[in-house]
Amino acid sequence: MVSRLVHHDGTPFRDLNHNGTMEPYEDPRLPVDDRVEDLLGRMTLEEKAGQMCHGRMTAGDNGFMPSGADLIAERHITHFAMVQVPSAGVMAAWNNHVQDLAAATRLGIPVTLSSDPRHGFTANPMTAHTDGGFSPGPEPIGLAATDDPALVEEFAAAIGRELRAVGIRVAIHPMADLATEPRWARISGTFGEDADRASRMLAAYIRGMQGSALGPDSVACMTKHFPGHGPQARGEDAHFAYGRHQAFPGDNLEYHLRPWEAAFAAGTAQVMPCYSIPSGSGLPEVAANFNHEVITGLLRGRYGFDGVVCTDFNSLTGMEIPGIVQLPPRNWGVEHLSLAEQVLMQLDAGVDQLGGETRPDWIVDAVRSGTIGEERVDTSVRRILRDKFRLGLFDDPYVDAEAANALVGAAETRLLGRRVQQRSLVRLTDRADTLRSLPGTPALYVENIAPGTAARYGRLVDRPEDADVAVLRLTAPYEKREGFLEQHFHAGSLEFPATELARIQALCATVPTVIDVHLDRPAVLTGLAPAAALLLGSFGADDDLLLDVVLRHAPAPGTLPFDLPSSMRAVEDSREDVPFDTAEPFLRCGHRAPQ
Repeated sequence: MVSRLVHHDGTPFRDLNHNGTMEPYEDPRLPVDDRVEDLLGRMTLEEKAGQMCHGRMTAGDNGFMPSGADLIAERHITHFAMVQVPSAGVMAAWNNHVQDLAAATRLGIPVTLSSDPRHGFTANPMTAHTDGGFSPGPEPIGLAATDDPALVEEFAAAIGRELRAVGIRVAIHPMADLATEPRWARISGTFGEDADRASRMLAAYIRGMQGSALGPDSVACMTKHFPGHGPQARGEDAHFAYGRHQAFPGDNLEYHLRPWEAAFAAGTAQVMPCYSIPSGSGLPEVAANFNHEVITGLLRGRYGFDGVVCTDFNSLTGMEIPGIVQLPPRNWGVEHLSLAEQVLMQLDAGVDQLGGETRPDWIVDAVRSGTIGEERVDTSVRRILRDKFRLGLFDDPYVDAEAANALVGAAETRLLGRRVQQRSLVRLTDRADTLRSLPGTPALYVENIAPGTAARYGRLVDRPEDADVAVLRLTAPYEKREGFLEQHFHAGSLEFPATELARIQALCATVPTVIDVHLDRPAVLTGLAPAAALLLGSFGADDDLLLDVVLRHAPAPGTLPFDLPSSMRAVEDSREDVPFDTAEPFLRCGHRAPQ
């Protein structure tokens, strides 16, 4: 750990370079820009290049990826996205461990830890996590369903406190993408189809995480995926080669930029471009991570954004999960170029950090070969260091493991998360009187509901024909695909298979049936609505909150955040970049049933 000393005028400081003197970059009284310039002038090229890599890390060294000691001490890397968080206390202790490793280096540059979302119900190794004991709310699409910016800001501030408690200081979220293509697998991470509502929710989320200005009490938002990931061709995701292209048949790029304008107005600290090629948008036909017109032209030029730009992860090298899968690079549109040429293309495009990459020697080689000048590296490192200083990491990067254990998942924040879950539930259709005459302790048939929870609401039975009411929790339909990663991305058809639909309809004919569909995508529900006594849409909610709606007459006050299509034919005939474009939708975005 770095020594804490006191300057002769009484100012305490961290002796980051171990010389017993308070250097300008160590002086907490100086403006951030002055501290940045002083530190930048002391750094070697190798130390600068290390700042431009944003690797991955688990809370504890293992064979999955290089050790923290090697990456920090030898490669000078000080930015890591956390992959596994066993618990709050373990994560906090790990933060302190890596900060000790950083403190032992020549200049003592602290580590910045980041993470994909951890406060929802979705577990996907590439996009979101549920480990660590954090307080869950609904998925972001459920935040949009509340249509309550004040509530979203309150929840974002609460989850920001949990992240800070364990040492995570950069949120690789929110998503500013719009859900205009119903088949896309990432819709649950968006704020919906309506650009105006998404803009309100996005701005509230960023304000909650960062506060009015980025500072020691902030979690910096890395908003993604510029210039908008939503209009994926045929809804296929750009993690995969078959989803490398976007589609703009409606010439509607401007619509997808509107939430970004709200994010910039709210002060998002950082931005991540998307993997995909903006085909048909008028922009060059290379992936946004490599696209000069996207990053330097649109982002930095038109919008004047001067914060950190970090590429989406492993666009250059892919990623190996030993013994499980080798994921290819997502270098869409530039696969024919050499690795050195791809690195140069990203730097020329205007990126500051190489997401998922841990090879600063690529940048060092580019400078030493004369391909780029060191002043180009300085431009990026200046932005990166500025955020570290603004977050207060140079002055105190440590956290209290015991306090983290007490704060993360505490009752108050869990109750807030449950309140947001409940506010996100949407009553889609119902036959008003069907459930009014149930006995006080009904016989319940349930599917996909924890039996212990259901038993608090009635007497459980094994057969629908023995029940007074059936309650089913269903996942929106998707096509199961092969491959370790593909199975985590729900894609393809939005219609229930005919055999499953027939089974559910037969069950509804046997007993009054409540159906809740987890709408991670806008499912085709036209075959369920006439049969169900009550049809609900949810976006991540505990079982008991649903049962409160069914059996205790609690409200389901949410507002539908996208259109629900009437058929797959209507989806297939719609344009990927145009909102509300499916013919004769079953329900419209904004639907909110009387309570």
